[in-house]
Amino acid sequence: MKFKWIVLTFMITIATVLAGCEPLLVLDPKGPQAETTANVIWISIITMAVIVIVVIAMLVNMLVKYRASKQPVDYEPPHIEGNPIVEGIIVGIPILIVAFLSVVSVMSTYAVEGTPEGYEEQEPLVIYASSSNWKWHFSYPEQDIETVNYLFIPTNQAIEFRLYSHGTISSFWIPQLAGQKYAMADMVNTLNVVAEEPGEYVGRNANFNGEGFAENTFNVTAMPHDEFDTWIEEIHETADPLTEEKFTELLEPGHLGLMTFTGTHQDFKPAPEGENGGHDHGAPKENDTESDSDGNSHDEHSESEETDHSNH
Repeated sequence: MKFKWIVLTFMITIATVLAGCEPLLVLDPKGPQAETTANVIWISIITMAVIVIVVIAMLVNMLVKYRASKQPVDYEPPHIEGNPIVEGIIVGIPILIVAFLSVVSVMSTYAVEGTPEGYEEQEPLVIYASSSNWKWHFSYPEQDIETVNYLFIPTNQAIEFRLYSHGTISSFWIPQLAGQKYAMADMVNTLNVVAEEPGEYVGRNANFNGEGFAENTFNVTAMPHDEFDTWIEEIHETADPLTEEKFTELLEPGHLGLMTFTGTHQDFKPAPEGENGGHDHGAPKENDTESDSDGNSHDEHSESEETDHSNH
């Protein structure tokens, strides 16, 4: 009797807590990439629910049907050979479940990595999103502006975020628009996003990176194109320019409010991509090994040293 009351109290507590929860943002998508992610989550939940319900039902049936009976002490159960059909079912069904979820995962991963369907022909708006302890810097190179801890984007427009970090690894995540992706030093990751509904969205760092992690958030506002263009014009009329000294100050660890500048830090501290990448293996630079017309390689510096040595 006591056990029943404990179980009943536990169930009532869980129901009360869940009733007060806000809707999960990741299951309330406002763009095609987030919708793909939400669909995969629902497919996984439904698949696992079916498995759990079937397994529990079978367990209860077996506990009732094959429960211990009052047999004599010397009772020996009959010898039963394995059933190939049953063995095939208990092995084959898990394989089918794993294969199904694997196919769904691979297809959805390719879908969210590329430009959303229907926006392939559209020139994306490029925004550099870089993190520092514990803030986010958003550079709009085409619009020549930069914001801190907030982001304005036009609706029904392909957005290409280029992610990197000025320090520790962070994770860029806007639950209602796209899944999370890492921002790391010395490399740039890309994330394609489209907001199909105007509104206010919450973004955050989803990777623990120190004591300021909990407040490492940013605001996202999606608006029609004309409002976005008006916002750009207002910034150029009112905001101060971003200097290298000011940006160095912003990189200091700590929290900041919302800030807006004209110009971007890409002018004096570009993102780690292309020739500015941390792992650049491009064309040879000055004094690097060169090849002559016969395909033989020789170093200018070494050649000059050999000439001087022969003169002596």
